[in-house]
Amino acid sequence: MNWKDSYRSFYYQDSVDIPDIHLSRIETALLVIDIQNIYFSNTPHIEKTIEEKMDWMRWAPFRERMEKVVIPTASKMLDYFRSHAMEVFFARIATLKHDGRDRSLSQKRPGFNNILLPKDDSASQIVDALKPLPDEIVVTKTTDSALTGTNLRLVMHNMGIRNVVVAGIFTDQCVSSTVRSLADESFNVVVLDDGCASATDDLHGRELEILNNIYCQVMESNDVISILEEG
Repeated sequence: MNWKDSYRSFYYQDSVDIPDIHLSRIETALLVIDIQNIYFSNTPHIEKTIEEKMDWMRWAPFRERMEKVVIPTASKMLDYFRSHAMEVFFARIATLKHDGRDRSLSQKRPGFNNILLPKDDSASQIVDALKPLPDEIVVTKTTDSALTGTNLRLVMHNMGIRNVVVAGIFTDQCVSSTVRSLADESFNVVVLDDGCASATDDLHGRELEILNNIYCQVMESNDVISILEEG
């Protein structure tokens, strides 16, 4: 399916003509969000409780998508951007204080979001498969959006970036918050369908439908590369 016809929400189900997109390499950056060790360090163990084993199995589809789709796509895009001397940025969730009291409220709520990730711990680091190069910018955030509370917007503007291609997790949380912030700051945003994931494919698809055509354009990685090749 053509990217213009994918993830059309109620607002765009009529004959609205989705315009073409032009991405200049010098004005386009890749942003990889929150693909960190914490989400891949939980492995099955004979001594786990039944509840822990069930929870580990519940997340199996997410881990499979990450390993077979999202990380390979992000790696491919990193290779492309780096080989064409294009800018690459990373964002990660981490706390500046070891006890995490610097986190925003959204990162302190009971349950899944209440993850304590001190900035120097192994769990908070970006996975080795996508490890940033020494000259690539990594911002540390204590909330969902990679722009809120960081200097990312200023740095991107200073570097002449107008278009941001986004990969990462979770589509319905930190990716969505970042995309909305970027759009509000008048960046053109492209979200990689095959470069993002939510806990379930259903959540992933529903969030992309909400974001698409209003805050960003949703595309596959090959679509983006084709447009960049056109210059």
